[in-house]
Amino acid sequence: MSSSELTPDEAANQRWWDAQAASYMERSGAFIAKGLAWGVWQIPEAELNVLGDVSGKDMLELGCGAAEWSRALARLGARPVALDLSGERVAQARAALEAEGLDFPLLQASALAVPYPDASFDFAISEYGACLWADPQRWVPEAARLLRPGGRLVFLTNSFLLTLCMPPEDGVAATERLLRPAFGMYRIDWPGNSGVEFHLSHGDWIRLLRRSGFEVEDLIEVRPAVGAVSRYPFVTVEWARQWPCEEVWKARKTH
Repeated sequence: MSSSELTPDEAANQRWWDAQAASYMERSGAFIAKGLAWGVWQIPEAELNVLGDVSGKDMLELGCGAAEWSRALARLGARPVALDLSGERVAQARAALEAEGLDFPLLQASALAVPYPDASFDFAISEYGACLWADPQRWVPEAARLLRPGGRLVFLTNSFLLTLCMPPEDGVAATERLLRPAFGMYRIDWPGNSGVEFHLSHGDWIRLLRRSGFEVEDLIEVRPAVGAVSRYPFVTVEWARQWPCEEVWKARKTH
């Protein structure tokens, strides 16, 4: 996908992930390789029970990376389509599919303009994918377009509280102090990181989801177990045991 077809923020994120793809997999690839586990603490899906039965369902992964979720859900009988802006990340996903003998569509494409017709999917999933790296005012309505009536949208991203407590320095863990205003938070450029993230308050997420035709079914504030480990430096287990560092949103398309 040519950067000329992307928004400036998408082009920046594409460059960032193309440059970081190899080092990211070296640092975290083995940690997240099994799939079916959520977030930086890799809490098993069997524990959170977010997705339910996926067998026979048409699914879309928005911002798939190496497609760990799509590969795991394909083994459970789902019919995935996985996309990512980064050509390097899509290449990693394709190599993993070949190694595992799986076959489903992998696209280098934008979550803001997915090349599929309306009502193509039963559910859509994003774990630190489009839900973090794409403009939600555009990707959420696009997800609604792609889902059938009653279709589910599930995404995990940083919690609102964590974002308020994050220092401006790259790679520094969240503090116990509020470091930025809650009102008006939306688009964030982190110093030392050439990518662009999007963070919304709970109220803004609810209004956007409802406006896009979704009913919010649940908000799971993730809490790791005592002694949980992570490969990500932006939060400690001590912090995450006291306050939610990640949240899973579950929504259903109403019409």
